[in-house]
Amino acid sequence: MFGGKRTSSRHVAVVLLMCLFWYIISSSNNVIGKMVLNEFPFPMTVTLVQLCSITLYSGPFFNLWRIRKYQEIPRPYYWRLIVPLAIGKLLASVTSHISLWKVPVSYAHTVKATMPLFTVVLTRVFFNEKQPTLVYLSLLPIITGVGIATVTEISFDMLGLVSALISTMGFSMQNIFSKKVLKDTNIHHLRLLHLLGKLSLFIFLPIWLYMDSLAVFRHSAIKNMDYRVIALLFADGVLNWLQNIIAFSVLSLVTPLTYAVASASKRIFVIAVSLIILGNPVTWINCLGMTLAIVGVLCYNRAKQITKSREPPTLPLTQSNHIKYTPLQQQTDPYYRGAMNGKMTNGLHKPGNSLLANGSGMPSGTATRLLFV
Repeated sequence: MFGGKRTSSRHVAVVLLMCLFWYIISSSNNVIGKMVLNEFPFPMTVTLVQLCSITLYSGPFFNLWRIRKYQEIPRPYYWRLIVPLAIGKLLASVTSHISLWKVPVSYAHTVKATMPLFTVVLTRVFFNEKQPTLVYLSLLPIITGVGIATVTEISFDMLGLVSALISTMGFSMQNIFSKKVLKDTNIHHLRLLHLLGKLSLFIFLPIWLYMDSLAVFRHSAIKNMDYRVIALLFADGVLNWLQNIIAFSVLSLVTPLTYAVASASKRIFVIAVSLIILGNPVTWINCLGMTLAIVGVLCYNRAKQITKSREPPTLPLTQSNHIKYTPLQQQTDPYYRGAMNGKMTNGLHKPGNSLLANGSGMPSGTATRLLFV
């Protein structure tokens, strides 16, 4: 009995510590990103640095952490879903940095609270999925809060608002379709993050060379080797990569609802830190709008939980349309955390207790909400 209490207390302590790291890294990433864009106004280049960070760091560290690898995804499926996902990630990242460049961090994050609205609309458009009335009602505080924050935003910029909305829609669409990819291929969610980062970089590099490279190399920060700007760019890339890793680890430790609350709390933390450090002016009505939007997100997640608990249990399907998938055996079996003496069950590793090995089995739909944060 006492051993169970100690284990529970340790688990709570680990979750709190991980959330603290997540909040600090996320707020630091946003503040540094804003500082970079104020001195180095090239959102496409900042996006390129982050994609390079995902591509360069993920491979070696994921191998070091023994994240299981995956075999080749069938080419038709690759072109039908993986490539569009990579393009979506690219567009969402670029527009996210444009919004961060044009408007304050606090306002950009308030607009991003509209993600549940886009999720409801997009699932209706693509999958004809209807939501209960309670879920629709929970969207009203989000819309009202963002509307108040927009009307009262002192540093309002239309390009910044439109970019933030496009970015939020892009991230929402990625979360919806990444759920299908994770279930169909059984790829580890961190490996999917790495795959999309590599492919996005491959697609984006020629565009960056054509549109941004000459202006970047002519900029005084690059011509004069301004180490402060270069250091901020490097830090922004590393923090963005770490933010994704820690977010996945938090999800592996808590329930979806707990994560939703933690994510909304993180947004509040980011807004508060940005207001304190960057000092952009706000009014009390503006703060009211931000608060109402965040509370709306919490209401939405609570409404989803209530409606899900009322749904009758579904019977398992007799047929599966999943892609046939077998993890790489010779490269990962001797080292993969969670493998039990190198044995396999039904072609899949049995998951162990490793945070980063979590998700080795069939992923739940809620895991996708962390791919793009």
